[in-house]
Amino acid sequence: MLSYQFGINEIMTKVNILRTEFEHLHDHSPIEHVSSRLKSPESILEKVQRHELPLSIETIQEQIHDIAGIRIVCSFIAGVYLIAEMLAAQPDITVIETKDYIEHPKPNGYKSLHLIVQVPVFLSSSVTEARVEIQIRTREMHEVAERRKRARERENTSS
Repeated sequence: MLSYQFGINEIMTKVNILRTEFEHLHDHSPIEHVSSRLKSPESILEKVQRHELPLSIETIQEQIHDIAGIRIVCSFIAGVYLIAEMLAAQPDITVIETKDYIEHPKPNGYKSLHLIVQVPVFLSSSVTEARVEIQIRTREMHEVAERRKRARERENTSS
């Protein structure tokens, strides 16, 4: 789990540098808010079971791409794509997968741009790769997603 946390730290540093640079050069930044989270072992296990995957470290590393997650909230859609392009252009970030739910919303109306990226993590005696899911969306998309999430949680607790 440490490599995932280190992956979050690497990407958060890159996002914070972009945000600070924008604020200094342009007096504003397309990035309004940034948060991160590391999926709990219980949540990882639940996802493995829900997707009926074999329970192994290899399967988890290959199939569960959202163990490390970063959410970036931007003011406008143009900012979403700009930040995604700037991150993808960094030489030490490899974009593994892009899911554009803004251009192609999910059937329930969910909108966000998801990037699964891989970033090197330099340890004391080795270099490892960490995968991180980056969700980039506008404030409006974020508010809608959060309302839906709260409604789902209320349904689950009342069942």
